[in-house]
Amino acid sequence: MSFGQQSGPPASAKQIALILELLNNDGFDFATARHRYGLTQRQAKGKFTGPEAVELIERLTNEAEAAETGATPVFDDPRALKAQARIDTERASLLRGIPAGVLADELERRGWAVIPPS
Repeated sequence: MSFGQQSGPPASAKQIALILELLNNDGFDFATARHRYGLTQRQAKGKFTGPEAVELIERLTNEAEAAETGATPVFDDPRALKAQARIDTERASLLRGIPAGVLADELERRGWAVIPPS
Protein backbone atom coordinates (compact mmCIF):
# COMPACT_ATOMS: atom_id res chain seq x y z
CA MET A 1 0.00 0.00 0.00
CA SER A 2 1.37 3.42 -0.93
CA PHE A 3 1.88 6.18 1.57
CA GLY A 4 -1.33 8.07 2.36
CA GLN A 5 -3.61 5.53 0.70
CA GLN A 6 -6.75 4.20 2.32
CA SER A 7 -6.69 0.63 3.58
CA GLY A 8 -10.18 -0.36 2.57
CA PRO A 9 -13.21 0.64 0.52
CA PRO A 10 -14.12 4.33 0.75
CA ALA A 11 -16.97 5.49 2.96
CA SER A 12 -20.25 6.29 1.26
CA ALA A 13 -21.33 9.87 0.60
CA LYS A 14 -24.12 9.41 3.16
CA GLN A 15 -21.61 8.38 5.84
CA ILE A 16 -19.39 11.38 5.07
CA ALA A 17 -22.40 13.71 5.17
CA LEU A 18 -23.51 12.24 8.51
CA ILE A 19 -20.02 12.66 9.98
CA LEU A 20 -19.91 16.27 8.82
CA GLU A 21 -23.37 16.93 10.27
CA LEU A 22 -22.37 15.43 13.63
CA LEU A 23 -19.14 17.45 13.64
CA ASN A 24 -21.03 20.63 12.72
CA ASN A 25 -23.43 20.02 15.61
CA ASP A 26 -20.36 19.97 17.86
CA GLY A 27 -18.99 23.18 16.28
CA PHE A 28 -16.32 21.60 14.07
CA ASP A 29 -15.62 20.74 10.46
CA PHE A 30 -13.22 18.04 9.27
CA ALA A 31 -10.10 20.20 9.54
CA THR A 32 -10.87 21.77 12.92
CA ALA A 33 -11.92 18.42 14.41
CA ARG A 34 -8.58 16.86 13.57
CA HIS A 35 -6.96 17.28 16.97
CA ARG A 36 -10.14 17.07 19.04
CA TYR A 37 -11.03 13.66 17.62
CA GLY A 38 -7.56 12.45 16.65
CA LEU A 39 -8.20 12.42 12.90
CA THR A 40 -5.38 11.81 10.43
CA GLN A 41 -4.49 14.33 7.73
CA ARG A 42 -6.40 12.22 5.21
CA GLN A 43 -9.46 12.13 7.43
CA ALA A 44 -9.22 15.89 8.07
CA LYS A 45 -9.76 16.27 4.32
CA GLY A 46 -13.01 14.26 4.54
CA LYS A 47 -11.63 10.97 3.22
CA PHE A 48 -12.56 7.90 5.26
CA THR A 49 -12.70 4.19 4.72
CA GLY A 50 -16.00 2.49 5.47
CA PRO A 51 -14.83 1.02 8.81
CA GLU A 52 -13.29 4.34 9.87
CA ALA A 53 -16.54 6.13 9.10
CA VAL A 54 -18.61 3.61 11.06
CA GLU A 55 -16.27 3.91 14.07
CA LEU A 56 -16.32 7.73 14.02
CA ILE A 57 -20.09 7.92 13.57
CA GLU A 58 -20.55 5.60 16.55
CA ARG A 59 -18.15 7.69 18.62
CA LEU A 60 -19.82 10.98 17.68
CA THR A 61 -23.34 9.69 18.34
CA ASN A 62 -22.26 8.27 21.72
CA GLU A 63 -20.78 11.65 22.66
CA ALA A 64 -23.94 13.44 21.52
CA GLU A 65 -26.10 11.10 23.60
CA ALA A 66 -23.80 11.59 26.59
CA ALA A 67 -24.07 15.37 26.19
CA GLU A 68 -27.89 15.16 26.12
CA THR A 69 -27.96 13.18 29.35
CA GLY A 70 -25.39 15.42 31.00
CA ALA A 71 -22.71 12.75 31.15
CA THR A 72 -19.12 13.72 30.40
CA PRO A 73 -17.80 12.05 27.24
CA VAL A 74 -14.92 9.65 27.72
CA PHE A 75 -11.97 10.14 25.41
CA ASP A 76 -9.76 7.13 24.81
CA ASP A 77 -7.45 8.68 22.25
CA PRO A 78 -4.28 10.11 23.86
CA ARG A 79 -4.20 12.99 21.38
CA ALA A 80 -7.79 13.88 22.24
CA LEU A 81 -7.00 13.70 25.96
CA LYS A 82 -4.01 16.02 25.50
CA ALA A 83 -6.03 18.45 23.39
CA GLN A 84 -8.87 18.47 25.93
CA ALA A 85 -6.41 19.14 28.78
CA ARG A 86 -4.97 22.07 26.81
CA ILE A 87 -8.45 23.46 26.14
CA ASP A 88 -9.39 23.13 29.83
CA THR A 89 -6.21 24.97 30.86
CA GLU A 90 -6.89 27.77 28.38
CA ARG A 91 -10.48 28.09 29.60
CA ALA A 92 -9.35 28.27 33.23
CA SER A 93 -6.80 31.01 32.49
CA LEU A 94 -9.36 32.92 30.44
CA LEU A 95 -11.94 32.74 33.23
CA ARG A 96 -9.43 34.11 35.77
CA GLY A 97 -9.24 37.31 33.71
CA ILE A 98 -13.00 37.93 33.63
CA PRO A 99 -14.41 40.19 36.37
CA ALA A 100 -16.57 38.38 38.94
CA GLY A 101 -19.58 40.58 38.17
CA VAL A 102 -19.53 39.62 34.51
CA LEU A 103 -19.29 35.93 35.41
CA ALA A 104 -22.15 36.27 37.90
CA ASP A 105 -24.32 38.03 35.32
CA GLU A 106 -23.67 35.26 32.79
CA LEU A 107 -24.48 32.53 35.33
CA GLU A 108 -27.71 34.30 36.26
CA ARG A 109 -28.60 34.60 32.57
CA ARG A 110 -28.21 30.81 32.38
CA GLY A 111 -30.57 30.28 35.30
CA TRP A 112 -28.11 29.92 38.19
CA ALA A 113 -28.57 31.59 41.56
CA VAL A 114 -25.45 33.56 42.45
CA ILE A 115 -24.64 34.70 45.99
CA PRO A 116 -21.62 36.96 46.53
CA PRO A 117 -19.08 35.90 49.18
CA SER A 118 -19.44 37.52 52.57
